[in-house]
Amino acid sequence: MGLLDGKNAVIYGGGGFIGSVVSRVFAREGAHVFVVGRNMDKLNPVVDAINTAGGHATAASVDVMDEAAVETHLDSVGRVDAAVNLVSRGDVQGTRLLDMKVDDFVAPTETGLRANFITARACARRMAQQGSGVILMVTSGSGGAATPPEVWPMGGTGPADAAIESLMRYLAAEVGPRGVRSAVLWTAGAKDVESPSGDDPFEAKKDELIAAASMLKRRPTVQHFAEMAAFLASDRGAGTTASIINVNSGLTSH
Repeated sequence: MGLLDGKNAVIYGGGGFIGSVVSRVFAREGAHVFVVGRNMDKLNPVVDAINTAGGHATAASVDVMDEAAVETHLDSVGRVDAAVNLVSRGDVQGTRLLDMKVDDFVAPTETGLRANFITARACARRMAQQGSGVILMVTSGSGGAATPPEVWPMGGTGPADAAIESLMRYLAAEVGPRGVRSAVLWTAGAKDVESPSGDDPFEAKKDELIAAASMLKRRPTVQHFAEMAAFLASDRGAGTTASIINVNSGLTSH
């Protein structure tokens, strides 16, 4: 028995680095995974791998900034039990605020908030009617940071994270009485354990720096993130809503 047996899960950004792992873990746990993104060349390999392994997955090219397209796709899905938004926001980092263009600063907030609101609203409408469902979002945990790291300016990442986390809480309060849960997962600097750093000096250096800065003294992995997302989307996570779950090995904290 899997954690998500019999459930339909929509993974927005399911062809990406994190999304592909989340899609595979959700399928492993028994969900029919609807892998959504704009580029079918990225989506198809994820779906093929899941189906070849005996899981159930369907790919769909959908622009999450297009409200009508999101609604039409969900109509084809039918019942929606879980939704995860992992769509890239286009964060611009490494430039100090005094040197940053306005558009670069506001882009992650505008893109991230719009993408999360459109998908969350569409899914929540259906979940509220059926009396159950889980909506998950992701941020880096930068929204609560008192000061960004001196060595790497974060630009609009913190404000974008804070906006999405606020959206999650507002949504959870509104749909909670109708049986729908919502949460944010934090992750930053995650790597794929199936692709060790090996002889790559850049990745090896990232391993060292991130591990040194984390409370667990190890770099988080996308597998850690995906396993936690599956738990939260399952009935075993039924007591959790309006919450931020730290899956970044303690790189940041409340």
